[in-house]
Amino acid sequence: MPLLSTLLVLLLLFGLSLLLLELRHRLRPASPLRLRPGNFDVRRSGESVEVSGEITIENPHGRMEVFVPEIAVEPVLLGKGSLAEVKRSVSITPLHRDEEARADGYWFAYIVKGHKRTAARIDLRFTAPPGVNVAELLDTLWLDIRWINYGPFGRLVRRDGILVALQRPQPILPEQATWRAGEGCRVLPLRTHLLGVLDNPQEVLERYAGSLIQPGDVLTIGETPLAVIQGRYHHPANVEPSLLARQLCRVFHPTSSLATACGLQSLIDVVGPARVLGAWLVGTALKAVGSKGWFYRLAGDQARLIDDVTGTTPPYDQTIVLGPQDPQAFCEAMARSLGVGVAVVDVNDLGRVKVLASNSGCDEALLHRALRPNPAGNANERTPLVLVRPA
Repeated sequence: MPLLSTLLVLLLLFGLSLLLLELRHRLRPASPLRLRPGNFDVRRSGESVEVSGEITIENPHGRMEVFVPEIAVEPVLLGKGSLAEVKRSVSITPLHRDEEARADGYWFAYIVKGHKRTAARIDLRFTAPPGVNVAELLDTLWLDIRWINYGPFGRLVRRDGILVALQRPQPILPEQATWRAGEGCRVLPLRTHLLGVLDNPQEVLERYAGSLIQPGDVLTIGETPLAVIQGRYHHPANVEPSLLARQLCRVFHPTSSLATACGLQSLIDVVGPARVLGAWLVGTALKAVGSKGWFYRLAGDQARLIDDVTGTTPPYDQTIVLGPQDPQAFCEAMARSLGVGVAVVDVNDLGRVKVLASNSGCDEALLHRALRPNPAGNANERTPLVLVRPA
């Protein structure tokens, strides 16, 4: 009985410790402001490329008022050659409902009140010397937005990124398709533009696969491209690693996306510190008796899906990308719209194929055979879509 009582007390204390850890995480001070992209227009000519669009800053908190004293946009360009001679101009115009913008372009400190929002217009122009076709040279624009949040939580420097495609490849026509032979199937990787939060996933699938699909086909999309379309990425500068994240990240293999404080904190922010710590304790105990992989089972799918810095293609290689949200619902909706099977997959060069989700009735065994050679690649192929056709 004394031993049983001691164990019960220890379990109670452990449970209370997890509860306090969770409460401290959920009640920690943080800025409620969220930056959302609006529509962006691209105007291209041989002499210049002009990009214009809006961003919205919203405050979902009921009572907290937050200052935005500074905001700046740094355009990062990806192209088909040296961009050293490309000249850039950027302007940010506040679109506050209650205060007019200054004629000199100065961004004055603004208070975003509870349940309110404001907006800003971003205008960019890129030019090059005579003889350089800047419209053909530039491929992708990454807007690195750095802005200050100031309020009861202190002063936070936030970084958000918006990808704007400056060029889009022409969809493959059926007579142009070069299918690869697979095991009982044929496979066709589909090249797209670099995908981002401004894209509509259904429009992407229809644009690049709409003229090719036939009944019985299965169209797959990589889990990371779907996640970035959903906006499930963030810069490490926005992450505040806890003591738990700083210490626990050291136990993971150096190549793991959870082996950095920011990577592990990103998982903690999704599932909570109590679940992560509990999963590690149980996983470590079971691993000691020869049963591996329990941390990832107990911590949830995101533990396997998070891609830390360098884990994805540029410019997302500077960010932490989470796994996609509700991939099952996405597959069901896209399958109804396109009339073919749809799956979200995670494939690597080692022959590992994981089907995160697929519509009901989808032949996942076919996908494993077709995708094992990794036809989409894991470098800069820009083929996030792969069409699989039974032989």
